[in-house]
Amino acid sequence: MIDADALLAASRRPLVIGVGGGGDVVGALAVAESCRQLHAASPVVGGVTWERRPIDPRPGPRSAGEIEGARVLAGPVLAASPATRVRGDGTLFAESHMARFLGEDVVLVDPHPGVRAVAEGLSEAMEGLGCDLLVALDVGGDALAHGDEPGLGSPLCDALMLAAAARVSGVPVLGAVFGIGCDGELTPAETLERLGEVAEAGGLAGARGLTGPVVERLEGALAEVPTEASAQAVRAFRGAGGPTAIRGGRRSVELSAVAAGTFFFDVAAALRSSARLAAAVGEAGSLEQANTILNALGVHTELDLERGPPA
Repeated sequence: MIDADALLAASRRPLVIGVGGGGDVVGALAVAESCRQLHAASPVVGGVTWERRPIDPRPGPRSAGEIEGARVLAGPVLAASPATRVRGDGTLFAESHMARFLGEDVVLVDPHPGVRAVAEGLSEAMEGLGCDLLVALDVGGDALAHGDEPGLGSPLCDALMLAAAARVSGVPVLGAVFGIGCDGELTPAETLERLGEVAEAGGLAGARGLTGPVVERLEGALAEVPTEASAQAVRAFRGAGGPTAIRGGRRSVELSAVAAGTFFFDVAAALRSSARLAAAVGEAGSLEQANTILNALGVHTELDLERGPPA
C-alpha cells in the first residue's frame, strides 16, 4: 500500500502536475508548497496546454508547435516561462502566469500525442529536471468519474493525463484530488464515494489539509493566475460554506471544510476501480482517439462542448 506522507516527506524534488488544464496548476501549487514548507523540498509545478474558452476561444488544447517562448524538455513536455504564449494571438497559459509568480519555469504538457507519448515525455523530462516523485493532481475530483455523473463536464483531459501518469517510469507516482467538488462537476458526495471505491481497491494513500502559510502562498498565486475552482478551496479554508455559484452562474459548488484538503491515491488502484474513464483511454494514441473512446461510452467531453454542435 502506498503511503503518501512517506513519499512526500522523502521527495527532494517532486513534480506536481495539475491534470485538468486551466487553473489546476494553482491546485498543484498547494501540494508543492506543502512539500517546500514541511520537507524543505524544491518542487516543480506544472499543467496542461488547455485553457478554457474565456481565456482561449479556440477549442481544445494547444499543440507544442503552436507555442512560443517555451523550451522543449522532452517530446510534448515543455518548460513554460512568463513569456510562453500561443504563437500569433498571444494567449497566455495559466502556467505562464504561474511562472511569473514563482520566478521560475513551470512544466507545460501538450496532451495531443496521447497516453504513451505523454508518459514517455514526462518520464524523460523528470529525469532531466532531477525530479524524484510525480503527483498527478485533479482539482474537484472528476478524474475519478465513472462517466454517468449528471454534472460531469470536462472528463477528457483528466482521463488522458491520469492514464499517462500510470505509465510514467523511473519515479513513484501519486494521484491526488484537491478541493473536493470545487469545480462544480462531481458533487462532494460523489467524489467521496469515488475515493471510497479507490480505498476498497487498496489505493487510498492519505490526506493533507491546507495550512495558513500554504494558503497565503496560494492567495498570492490566485492574484496572478485566473482560476475559479482552486480558489474555492482557499475560500473553504477561510470559512466559506454552502452553495457558491461559479462559471458565470452555470455551475454551483457546495463548499465545506472538506474542500480545504488533498486526498492522495494509488493511480493503478484508481484505474482498476473508480477511474473508469482513465482506464478506458489507457491505450489512446492521441487526444482525438481518447475523445472518440469516451464518446463511444456515451460521455460528452469538454472538447465536444468547445467545438459546439455538429455542423
